[in-house]
Amino acid sequence: MSDNESAMRILYTAEATVTGGRRGHGATSTRNLEVDFSSPKEMGGEGGPGTNPEQLFALGYGACWQNAMIGIARRKGIDVLDSIATARVGSRQLRPGHHGLVVELLAQLQSITDRAQAQALHAERATPYPSSTPSPEPINVQTTSSHAPHTNHGSNNPATHQR
Repeated sequence: MSDNESAMRILYTAEATVTGGRRGHGATSTRNLEVDFSSPKEMGGEGGPGTNPEQLFALGYGACWQNAMIGIARRKGIDVLDSIATARVGSRQLRPGHHGLVVELLAQLQSITDRAQAQALHAERATPYPSSTPSPEPINVQTTSSHAPHTNHGSNNPATHQR
C-alpha cells in the first residue's frame, strides 16, 4: 500500500439513523447513543427536553480536539490529562436558507504554569473536524492555564483562526 493509499484509508465509520429531523429521534447503529431531538427556541423551535445537532457536534469536536491536545502535549513531554476542554458551537444564518457553524474552543490547562507551553498545545490542526467541515466561519481557540494569562490563537486576527 502506498503512502497516499494509506493516508486515504478510512479508519473508522460511525453510523447513525435519524427520523423526524431536528424534532425527531436518532440512534447510532451500535445503540450506544440514542437521543430525542428538540429544536432550540432561538431557532424557532419549542426548546423541549431533547438535545440538538449543535450540542452533539460540540461534544464530538471537544472530545476530538482535547484528545489531539493531549497527544501533542505527550510528544512534548507535558502532562495535560487534567485539562478541561469546552467546545461551543453556534448556528448562524449566512443568507436566507443557508446556515453556518461558529465554533469556539476553550482549554483550561490546570497543571500548566508557563504561557509558552500553553500556546504550544494549539491542537486545532491535529483534529479532523476543521478539515471536514469547510466553513467561512472562524474557530476561536482560547487557552488558559492556572497561572498563565488568557491566550488567543489565530492567524488573521489575534482572537480567531480561520478554517
